[in-house]
Amino acid sequence: MKGGQSKPDSTKTGNKLKSKGAGAGKRAKKAAKDPNKPKRPPSAFFVFMEEFRKQYKEENPDNRSVAAVGKASGAKWKSMTDAEKAPYVQKADNRKTEYNKNIQAYNMKLAGGGGNSDESDKSKSEVNDDDEAGSGEDEDED
Repeated sequence: MKGGQSKPDSTKTGNKLKSKGAGAGKRAKKAAKDPNKPKRPPSAFFVFMEEFRKQYKEENPDNRSVAAVGKASGAKWKSMTDAEKAPYVQKADNRKTEYNKNIQAYNMKLAGGGGNSDESDKSKSEVNDDDEAGSGEDEDED
């Protein structure tokens, strides 16, 4: 019985130690977000939500619950036909094309500027991969 009781205790402490170490490593590697990077465009539902929130607040001025607005908008969105959703889908597509233009300009600016970015990290790793591949070829020649 004593052996059976000590096993769960030892596994609990072992799991705690493992999870602590894994969590600390992940946090240290997380890169900072660039405040200049364009935000991703909203989906058609979120475009609908922008309009629906205003309408819902006018109809229910005393309601302060975010959950109630979310549930009401979700129910309304599900009950809408594709034809009723079409203007929101169109607006979302327009925002997506605008976002794609902005992100391309942002990426070009980063490539020319040479600042700290994910792109520069990728180029560093590609250079390292090339060095490793090159060193393998050098060893074959010797």
